Amino acid sequence: MQQGITDASRKWWALAAVGSGTFMSTVDGSIVNIALTTIQRSFGATLGQVEWVILAYLLGIACLLPTMGRLGDMIGRKRVYVGGFVLFAVASLLCGIAWDINSLIAFRVAKAVGAAMIQSMGAALLVQAFPTSERGRALGYNATIISVGVASGPVIGGLLIEQFNWQSIFFVNLPVSVIGLIISQRALVDDTKRSTQRFDLVGAFSLGAALVAILYALTEGQHIGFNLPMIQGLFGVGLLGLLFFVWWELRTPAPMIDMSFFKVRDFSIGLIQTYMITLPQQFNYVLLPIFLQTVAGYDARTTGLTIIVVPIITTFLSSFSGRLSDKYGPNWIAPIGVVIWTIGLVLMSGIGDKPSLWDVAGRVAFIAVGITLFFTPINSSILGSLPKERTGIANGIMSVTRTMGQISGISIGALIWTWQVDTLSGTHYEIIAEAPHHILHQGYSNTMLVGAAICIAGLIPALFRLRGRNTTVAG
Repeated sequence: MQQGITDASRKWWALAAVGSGTFMSTVDGSIVNIALTTIQRSFGATLGQVEWVILAYLLGIACLLPTMGRLGDMIGRKRVYVGGFVLFAVASLLCGIAWDINSLIAFRVAKAVGAAMIQSMGAALLVQAFPTSERGRALGYNATIISVGVASGPVIGGLLIEQFNWQSIFFVNLPVSVIGLIISQRALVDDTKRSTQRFDLVGAFSLGAALVAILYALTEGQHIGFNLPMIQGLFGVGLLGLLFFVWWELRTPAPMIDMSFFKVRDFSIGLIQTYMITLPQQFNYVLLPIFLQTVAGYDARTTGLTIIVVPIITTFLSSFSGRLSDKYGPNWIAPIGVVIWTIGLVLMSGIGDKPSLWDVAGRVAFIAVGITLFFTPINSSILGSLPKERTGIANGIMSVTRTMGQISGISIGALIWTWQVDTLSGTHYEIIAEAPHHILHQGYSNTMLVGAAICIAGLIPALFRLRGRNTTVAG
């Protein structure tokens, strides 16, 4: 036993180890949002290019989470987790010294590999550290850390950019990584159990290739046109890749994702809702910082302060939301969260072109309350729909779904705003920030209304939750 860590305190040290990695890797998925405008100007890049600074990271995580989960079963969870910390730190350093937009995107892919290693092991390591009677409690802590991490990114990024430069949002990961590594080495228990199953290389490759093809077509199509044969071909390749992936997973003896999980009604419907509601979340997280800096004239620090209400509300409301879900059930609390979230997006659509700090924060508060009231109950519903021994796998699939919602939201949100600006102005702007402010303002408002429509549509899958008998999966 390591000095200073007792059996009674080990679970809390393990929470600190996992929490530091999870928080850092989720923050990195949104911290760049606040720096997009600065990075775009620094490298003279287009909106489509800087989008890939975010997309490359999120897409890499989405593709690699199941792969890293299986790798952890084969060689040890602690080993994968610690290795992810090291890779994440090295890639952060490289991002900070990137010399052009292409090198930055490449180093973000390397960071995604490290982040996937960290995130795929987090829940499993907590379940391993906490007693069975506190498993739900441990996963609740993990869910809160993820929510706060995603929401805190723009706030932390704004403060760092204002005081230093955009490179600082990557360098700040270095001391956190060192501290996290020290705690992880001391607190996490080595697991010696190994899986005899083969690694599903075909499944991992087909899923990754399909997602890359679809997201690349969606992102580039908004700039060069969706009617081009190359773009349409990429969509076709992506769809065929997904169909092949499902076909392969149903037939291979060692699938990357067990398709029988999707026969469970609460599990499948919860994932559909998670994807649909996470998608418009990115409309606000990505487009609001660009709007405030290009139209409202905010600097990076002030922009970050307007979004600080999200992590504050999420932190204080998460436990209350969990208690409401335990008492009344997710079928009641999650829909209320969706309605409040939708109201927040409608309020954002009505924002003026020169809003005050308090005006923006007040509107964002509705979104924060909706986020918290939705995610805590729906996560509990998804994880509780499978046997306890499958909780780690369920968490991995849920993370992939949430990440795919983020990726789709970034691409679709930017697509709608660009399309609106081009339509309203009658001119195509290679750099959207060059459009007149009143056109950008109207385009942003219309995009938020589309996001509100997508959000409220997320209630539709819930109508099927209570219909029929829920299928179960054997442990």
